[in-house]
Amino acid sequence: MTQINTGADCKEDTGIWRDLRKFLILNLCIAFLLQIFFCPICFLTWTDFISLIPDFLFSFSVSMALSFGGSRIQEYFDSRISWIHEPVKRLLVTVITYMVYSFLVSFVIVFFFFFFERSFPLNSIPWKSLLNFTTIPMTIALVFMALFTTRSWLFEWRKSAIEAEQLRTEKMASQYQSLKDQLNPHFLFNSLNVLSSLVYEDADKSAAFIQKLSKIYRYVLEVQKEEIVELSKELDFARNYLELQKIRFEDNLQYTIQVNSEKDFFLPPLSLQLLLENAIKHNTASKENPLFIHIQQKGNDLWISNTFQPKMSLSELSTGVGLENIRMRYQFLSSKNIEVTQTENDFNVRLPLLKIEA
Repeated sequence: MTQINTGADCKEDTGIWRDLRKFLILNLCIAFLLQIFFCPICFLTWTDFISLIPDFLFSFSVSMALSFGGSRIQEYFDSRISWIHEPVKRLLVTVITYMVYSFLVSFVIVFFFFFFERSFPLNSIPWKSLLNFTTIPMTIALVFMALFTTRSWLFEWRKSAIEAEQLRTEKMASQYQSLKDQLNPHFLFNSLNVLSSLVYEDADKSAAFIQKLSKIYRYVLEVQKEEIVELSKELDFARNYLELQKIRFEDNLQYTIQVNSEKDFFLPPLSLQLLLENAIKHNTASKENPLFIHIQQKGNDLWISNTFQPKMSLSELSTGVGLENIRMRYQFLSSKNIEVTQTENDFNVRLPLLKIEA
């Protein structure tokens, strides 16, 4: 049976050979730099350069062993001891483990190079000389340890920072979506309450109310998933919404909209609807005391004002949910905050107009 080599196996083999090639090239460069550092004049003549070959092989062997062991030690402890949660323990364990490993490996390499170069008998091993020659590999090991430790700490810190930012973003998105989800049932519930009272008062009015409500609710559904919408769309919605309410209140409700520039300005979706709904819900609108609502642009702000003539019914007392919803959504979207002021005769809300940064 013919065995088929999959593309994944080929990619894995290619990745292994690529990493091995990088590893060898890196250690060859390290060994070369060490030779330049310890004997720069040895590169001036060909004879001296040839004489460097044993030392170069020694440096290359030490570099290979120390860098390989250092990377394996870091990988081993990365999954067991966190730099973020246990930094002192991780540093001590890494230093002790790597230095013990470096000493043993360096001593073995020094022993073999001494043995083949000087051919000393095994019953008279020059331990003192071997230990002295181990000093250079151990110095190199300190440098490697610093590099590996710094690299490992930076990678884990970066990973932790990215994960924290992702969690924060996901949490904010979830909270923001929850705020937007409050709008849909809130608007529908209040509209149906109005419609239920109109049905018994005037069939023609209730029919007109249903037609306009369907158009307005279509907009509500369209902007449910949007973070911000164009000011022009919100103003069109406000006009339709106020016209919808005038079917019920007729001349008892009056409004004006004065906006100089709608272009390049944005608002959180349905923020105007919440304010207009609150104004109508919590204030009386009668022939003797009409309810006046004004929407006016002042610079980069949009002011929504209404005459303050609160209803006396306990069922109509404001809970502040609508204003808090708008305030929270502004906190998610920008550093700007809404402003709410109340006088004896007026209730005013300032909405900062948002811009999309290029």
